[in-house]
This record gives sequence, C-alpha cells and structure tokens, in this order.
Amino acid sequence: MVRIQGALPDRYTAATQEELSSWIAAAKATLGDRLLILGHHYQREEVMRWADARGDSFGLSRLAAASVAEYIVFCGVHFMAESADVLTGGTRHVILPDLNAGCSMADMADLDSVEEAWDALAAVTDIERIVPITYMNASAALKAFVGRHGGAVCTSSNARAVVTWALARGDKLLFFPDQHLGRNTGFQLGLGAGDMRVWDPKRDLGGLDEVDVKEATLLLWKGHCSVHQRFKVAHIEAFRTEHPDGIVVVHPECSHEVVEVADEVGSTDHIIRVVEAAPAGSVIAVATEIHLVQRLAAEHPDRTVVSLDPLICPCSTMFRIDAAHLAWVLENLVDGEVVNRITVDGETAEWARVALQRMLEIT
Repeated sequence: MVRIQGALPDRYTAATQEELSSWIAAAKATLGDRLLILGHHYQREEVMRWADARGDSFGLSRLAAASVAEYIVFCGVHFMAESADVLTGGTRHVILPDLNAGCSMADMADLDSVEEAWDALAAVTDIERIVPITYMNASAALKAFVGRHGGAVCTSSNARAVVTWALARGDKLLFFPDQHLGRNTGFQLGLGAGDMRVWDPKRDLGGLDEVDVKEATLLLWKGHCSVHQRFKVAHIEAFRTEHPDGIVVVHPECSHEVVEVADEVGSTDHIIRVVEAAPAGSVIAVATEIHLVQRLAAEHPDRTVVSLDPLICPCSTMFRIDAAHLAWVLENLVDGEVVNRITVDGETAEWARVALQRMLEIT
C-alpha cells in the first residue's frame, strides 16, 4: 500500500525534545477532552508518555469506539487507525501521526492477492467449505473480504477460539497474513504438520498441487512479523545456559520451534501479565518488540527483564511515530486543521465491522 508522508516543517525537525514536549503539553491542555491519544505497547517512550491509554491494537480501537473525544490520535500503525475508524463508524477524526507508519506483515497480504488466491482455490475445491480468517494485523479491505465470505477476524489472544469456530463451519481455513500465529494455533488445537500447508501468493496455486489443497485443513499465508521472526531456539538455549531458572515468554508470532520450547506463550497483554506475576528476583527473557521489553524492565526494577534477542530489533514502522510528528498533528488540531486523517469507505467499513463483530460474538 502506498502512503506518502510529507516532510515536517523545520520547526519540528530542528526542535529539541524539551521544546517538543512543551508544545505537546500545551496542545493537549488546549484540546482537553476533545482529544484522546492512544499508544500501542510498541511505541517509543517519547511518544508513550503522552498517551491517555496504552494497549494492543484491538483494545485501543475499542477504547476509541467508546470515547466521546472528537480527535483520536492513534500512535500505532496504519491498520490500527483503520480499525479505530471502522469501530467509531467514521464519527470521529482518527489521526495517524506519520502516514508511513505501516506494518510489513499486513502489507504481505493485499486484497488483490487474497482475491486471486480465493479464485484459485475455487477452481480446485469447494470454496463454500473454506472459511477465511484474518489476523487483526491486516488492512480494512481484508477484514471486509473476510466479512463478505463468512469469516472472522482474530487477535493473538483469541485465535484459538476463532479457529475452533471456523473449523466447525468449514472443511478448511485460509489464514492470513501471519503463518506463525496460524500454525501455532493449529498445533494448540491438536492438528499436525500434515494438516497444514503454506500458501505462497507469489506462486501458482500458492506453490501447492491440488492434492495439497484438498488435504490441508489450514492454508497458511506466507507472511510473518519482521520482529518476531528474529527470535530463535538458539537464543533460548543461550539464555537458559546463563539463567537456568529464568523464564522465557514469547509472542505467538514467533516460529513454532521457538514456541515449543518457551515457558509461556501469549499476546502482548499476556506477556505483561507474566512479568507482573513473576516473583521479585526473577530473570525473564521476552521475545517481542524491544520498546515493550524496555518498558517492562523499567516498571519492574525488582525483576530482570531482557530481550531474548541480544541484537535488539525495534518495529521499524512503529518507530516512525515520534514526538515531532505528534507535536505537528496536535498543533495543527489546535489551529483547526486536521492532518493525516485515516478514513475507511462506507462499504469496506460495513463488512469489516461484520468480521469484527463475529469475532466479538465468538469470544
């Protein structure tokens, strides 16, 4: 998806952190209850300090829907702001501070590729018996596709419940865009490797033959998170050599090999709860984005919280949101100018809400 963020005025790019902080504080005070700033767990601290609420993508979108604020500044990535616009019914101004803050995983499955896959599957099997499931990390267009075709959205917290629901309604699932969450959920439900196939959208029939398609229960889109795919079994082995009593907690976007040998597996909220519940003196290796890991370490100084990968890797797209962009959008709002508003057209939003509502009914 093409997104173009123009260069910020020199006022912001040349400003010190102290100046940016004073401008943000003044704008927040002026806008008051008309403004809600949402901060995703992976945001850098210079942004998160200004958030009125923090959380994961869907949790923040639900907060947006429940808010009466006129302006919702979503410090996250593009698909998150889209979800907020969908759930607010277009009745709020949802703003993304930097339009270039996308999600590489979400971009690995676009509407044209998914529609092509659907048509290819229809040519070799009963398409009415395939249920499409999209992870929350996808565009509103893909959520709408799922809504139209009888499927649902899932999060890393409720993927098991959503996949169970889908398997009761069809013979097989097309799960996108993250193959790892789909695979880990399949194993959780007792499926074996032979029940799953990876669908490569760059190859004819996903790189499969007709027998593969017909035998598979889970067709897993060839997509991944650029951060979570970095974590390896070797990292866990090295950590346990140094800390035999340490705790390893990983996100389900990690590979199945990593998930198999971790002590705890779960969403960002689950990771936070594991750290909070660990006794003082614990050493905890966390396999997720570094800004959350660093925040957990700062908030729990009586525990040692480290990244499982010593070569720490931030979410490069989430990292685009900074204090300069936040100050820029807020000062524009004070001046009566709405910049970087994210909107989803009516029909797409309607079907995306259907897919999201199915998820809520399931879980």
